[in-house]
Amino acid sequence: MATVEKFEDLEVWQLSRDLCQKIEALIASDELSRRYALKDQIDRSSGSIMDNIAEGFGRSGSLEFRNFLGYAKGSCSELKSQIYRLYDKQLILQKDYEDLIEQCDHINAKPGSFIKYLSSTKYRGTKFKC
Repeated sequence: MATVEKFEDLEVWQLSRDLCQKIEALIASDELSRRYALKDQIDRSSGSIMDNIAEGFGRSGSLEFRNFLGYAKGSCSELKSQIYRLYDKQLILQKDYEDLIEQCDHINAKPGSFIKYLSSTKYRGTKFKC
């Protein structure tokens, strides 16, 4: 695996950012803008995916990074559930629903693979270098 210098280089973070931007465009719609609690919850969970990846990377330790990748997976699952809620309430179109669910599934697979890789390597992180 290539050396990653900054969290912005991580594909999983880039995909999460793209998803967050799509959610932002979606919650700006008139129908959803009046549902403050749901809108706020979806905004927080979509941002939490990319934020947890960035925070875990910034901790400079393999174990902590793995923990935060797990949190990102949890936030992605939370967002997926919220997308189901939007669809069930008929607040989003079926095409948007299908695209977002597919994107969540794709993103949610990435941290698991990354966690597995980090668990198999002896690298502990830059904060443990003497």
